[in-house]
Order: sequence, then structure tokens, then C-alpha cells
Amino acid sequence: MSPLTLVSHDLCPYAQRAAIALAEKAVAFERVTVDFSAKPDWFRAISPLGKVPLLRVAQPGGRDTVLFESNVICEYIEETQPGRRLHPTDPLARAEHRAWMEFGSAILGDVWGLETAKEAAAFETKREAIAAKFARVEAALGPGPFFAGDAFSLVDAVFAPIFRYFDLFDSLADLRLWIDLPKVSAWRAALAARPSVIAAASPRYADLLHAFLVRHDAHLLKLAA
Repeated sequence: MSPLTLVSHDLCPYAQRAAIALAEKAVAFERVTVDFSAKPDWFRAISPLGKVPLLRVAQPGGRDTVLFESNVICEYIEETQPGRRLHPTDPLARAEHRAWMEFGSAILGDVWGLETAKEAAAFETKREAIAAKFARVEAALGPGPFFAGDAFSLVDAVFAPIFRYFDLFDSLADLRLWIDLPKVSAWRAALAARPSVIAAASPRYADLLHAFLVRHDAHLLKLAA
């Protein structure tokens, strides 16, 4: 049995970033998926916020330590697991990467508003917010293919699940997000082809995300219609 167990949900982008980090480190781990429509008692008992991801770390004597919050989990993976580094060694560059990880989380907040918006005005507000944030990312990117050039980093693990949303969204409507963003577009394509990124999501991801939009009467589906 692996000493690490990742507790996740099929649509959770934060769980995906942890799965990507583990895969990039080539660390064996078990993955348990929770049904949020019927959260089991064992999950409620170990998740302080009632959210995923959780990382259960086996301890001597049969006691597990449970970590929560995706960036905390990713930092633990980086600090404790063998394999190549996913953070820069330079303290300033490392701090910059952590800041962009937080920026990615802010984009995810806007994505949540975009996918759950029922009315056109709320949808457009979130679309504009996402477009503005991606423009800032465009200005920060170098030659690629990844955020820090040739080296895949935790920033890449954070942004890959963000871009995955738009594989479906872009098939439903033209959101006008990628105009004049050649670096972001190239980065998105490079991440989509990464084996760790592909493996981090359920093969049913697109269908599950579409069903989520239906349940929330999403304005995005009205644009598709």
C-alpha cells in the first residue's frame, strides 16, 4: 500500500494540480474519489473544510496525517518527495512562482463564476475578468514551452486544470479569450499534451463538466444553443 493517498473529486481542479505534482515526481500514490452528492462519513471526519483535495500521509503505528489545501499539498510533495524539483532553487524566483500559483487560484474563482452564471450580465463580468487576468499572464510568460521555460514547475501544475475547462467551454461558444495571447495559447497546448496533465483528470471529465453546466442552468449553454 502506498504511503500517500490523494482524496479527490472528478471535477476538482485543485485535486488535479496535486495529482500532476505527484506524477511529475514519479511518486506512487493511491487515489480515492469522493461523490460530493453523498459525502461519506469518513470524509467528513477528516476534511476540516469539507473539501478536496486531501493528502493522507501514512505514519508509523497506523496513524495518518491528513493535509488539506492544494498549494500546501503541492509544497509538501515538493519538499519531501524525490525526483526533479518543481520549484526554482533561487528564493526570489521561488517566491515569484508561489505568487503566480495564487494568481491561478484567483482565475479559478472567476471560472467558477463563469460556469455557474445564469444571466448574461454576470457571465460577461466574469468573462472580462478572466480575459484581463490572462492578459497579465501573457505579459509574464517567456519563450516557453512552460511557465519557466523548459522546466515544468508547480505553476504549470496549477494552470493546466484551468486551461482544461476551456476545452469544453470553447466548443460551446466563442468566449474571445485567446485573441492576442499567442504565448498563453502555446502554453495551453504544451500543458494539454503533458502525460501528467492528461492522467490527472477522469476520462469522463468533459461529460461530467457538461452535466455540471446543465445542473446549474449555465448561461454558457444558452450561448451554445
